[in-house]
Amino acid sequence: MKHLLLVTGLIFAMGLTACGPRQFVKGNYDENVQDPNLLTDKWSESDMQKAVKDLVASAVAHPSIAAAKRPPIVMVTRLQNKTSEIIDTQSITDMFTVELMQSGKVTFVDKSAREDIAEEYDYQNSGMVSRETQKGKGGQVGADFVMNGRLDSIVQEAGKDKTIFYKLTMNLTNLKTGLIQWTNHKQMRKVFKKKRVGL
Repeated sequence: MKHLLLVTGLIFAMGLTACGPRQFVKGNYDENVQDPNLLTDKWSESDMQKAVKDLVASAVAHPSIAAAKRPPIVMVTRLQNKTSEIIDTQSITDMFTVELMQSGKVTFVDKSAREDIAEEYDYQNSGMVSRETQKGKGGQVGADFVMNGRLDSIVQEAGKDKTIFYKLTMNLTNLKTGLIQWTNHKQMRKVFKKKRVGL
């Protein structure tokens, strides 16, 4: 009887352990970060990579960039998030900047670095830096274009089916004329099915 009670107690304890909260305790590096990631129905790095790659290819093929006598100077400003998700839009614009820079077709001015640059000018003109290496105001190069954009989404659910539609639109605006020189969008639709999750 005691033996039976002991075995029953052990089985009950194991059952409680199996039903308890689980944690991710072991992982591995995924060697191919380009593989699709559809682990959840949210915006993922796969969506970002796909959208940025196609839009960069479209931008560098446009005459404003492809036919320019010198690489145009671009300033990336902001990307509006019009989805219902919390999305790091800075990560998307950073990827745009890197991909465009690696194409060798454009150069960039960094809007976010302006405050740091102004502080450095003040320091260099404080007498702490030799005149031969001082950098002063008035030597910066102005941007030719401003790049900005918007991310939209539409979510639809019917029964067990769910679709998420994303549209990433990017614009390249001429700073001299204020005219949009290039614009394009990348559309993606992801389809998911609900499944009952049991113990």
